[in-house]
Amino acid sequence: MVRTYALLAATWMRAAAQYPASLVMLTAGSFAANALDIAAIWIIFRHTGTLGGFTLAEVMFLYGTGGVSFALADMLFGNVDKLSRHIRAGSFDTMLIRPASPFVQMAVDRFTPQRFGRPAQAVVVLWLALAELHVPWSRAWMIPVMILCGTVIFTAVFTLGGALQFLLTDAPEVANAFTYGGSTLTQYPLSVYGAELVRAVTYIVPLAFVNWQPGLYVLGHEDPFGLPHWLRYAAPVAALTLAGAAALAWRAGVRRYRSTGS
Repeated sequence: MVRTYALLAATWMRAAAQYPASLVMLTAGSFAANALDIAAIWIIFRHTGTLGGFTLAEVMFLYGTGGVSFALADMLFGNVDKLSRHIRAGSFDTMLIRPASPFVQMAVDRFTPQRFGRPAQAVVVLWLALAELHVPWSRAWMIPVMILCGTVIFTAVFTLGGALQFLLTDAPEVANAFTYGGSTLTQYPLSVYGAELVRAVTYIVPLAFVNWQPGLYVLGHEDPFGLPHWLRYAAPVAALTLAGAAALAWRAGVRRYRSTGS
């Protein structure tokens, strides 16, 4: 599956490379557009010393870790939430008869280097934050774990949104509330939101495990909502559980899919 993904991605990238000027401009534009989020955070800290009890460097750390996780999931698998377009056009039928996973084909469709703009911007922010925070090695081990788990969580949400489109043609709008909406949510400390919302994204849609709960451990903060301390280490469990549910939902959707006949 990985080899198939790599081959298809390389094919799309070779096609995109035929127009180098456009490719460079689109990639740079993607990087710059996402940099506006950092500008918003900088403006906030021009008027306050902390945000929800977190300093500028700590907020940038949360933004960077959540941003890298979402950007990787979006870059590698974000196209899955565009399934309804392929169903309406009949192109998903074509994917089903090819000797490759339809999930992989959906994920890699029209893969171009433009997708690297968002991850690059998030990596820069995370690097600047870590340079300022000087996180001790005794807690730094959690950083790659939380990024990996966050990527799996966002990928699972993309997949669940795609699976929903086997039933609802307008499901992309519902899915975007949890994917792109979830990305926006994790850009800031959850302490700026209400307690009920935080519990919802902890126990129902586990977005709190992208960067909030493990981030509290890395930064040495107490949970302002008084949630159990062991939740800081539960990101792998949350990621695997949601990924399992997403895989089952996708397989069920494919099995029940009926051709458009086009």
